[in-house]
Amino acid sequence: MAAATGLRALLESVRYEVLPAKATEDGVLAHVPRDVVVTVTASPVKGLEPTLRLTERLAAHGYRVVPHVPARLLRDEVHVKEVTARLREAGVEDVFVPAGDADPPAGAYDGALPVLRTLTELGGPFAHVGITGYPESHPLIDDDVTVQAMWDKRAHATYIVSNLCFDPRVLGEWIARIRRRDVTLPVYVGVAGPVQRTKLLAMATKIGVGESTRFLTKHASWFLRFAAPGGYAPQRLLERAGPALTAPAAGVAGLHLFTFNQIAETERWRRAMIDRLGG
Repeated sequence: MAAATGLRALLESVRYEVLPAKATEDGVLAHVPRDVVVTVTASPVKGLEPTLRLTERLAAHGYRVVPHVPARLLRDEVHVKEVTARLREAGVEDVFVPAGDADPPAGAYDGALPVLRTLTELGGPFAHVGITGYPESHPLIDDDVTVQAMWDKRAHATYIVSNLCFDPRVLGEWIARIRRRDVTLPVYVGVAGPVQRTKLLAMATKIGVGESTRFLTKHASWFLRFAAPGGYAPQRLLERAGPALTAPAAGVAGLHLFTFNQIAETERWRRAMIDRLGG
């Protein structure tokens, strides 16, 4: 019963990650309640501009919007100041700062920490700043390094968003591990929404040829999970991980749902889960 109550609370404290595509704004307006935080990804191919434009439009509609501002898409400190001023003008109070995948970087930054330090030096213009966590091993970085990176960034950030994880055991062990390392920032657990493999493939092919190839190569394991017998069901992951996610010591603040722009389906699933859990 306690786990069900805890899961319901997490489902009521969600963030929806969307991609800045042509139909995204209409999808959010049609299906996402104003009390749900919307995060907007940034493309290493298309750059920051589509993210900033969609952030501005959704903020004007009354949403709390969290743009992704990858370090490797920022040219220099002047660019950081320009992006910061633009986002503050739009009323943005929360940004997510990953390293990003742009290769080569657009400028001086090859990781998130220098950008986080720059924001601190600017007086902390955002009330909330998110950083990335990796429950499942990063393809290029050792686990000990990613945990150490969270420790290094903790003074400049206010929360962690975990990358996708499909294994409840791994997820629980990762949360316990970062807490043992005294990384105390609240965590939003990254969970794939109820997306179908065919729709994920369709979405991947719409985000640009070069980026699609990168996406499919980088996330090949995702497609294997979605194609497994019985398919992927987010409710199974949450129910199995429930005790680890809802334990007070875990410090899980909510869920970060990767919608893959299946926005209507994600919101229907969330409402159904809340109702099933007694909401």
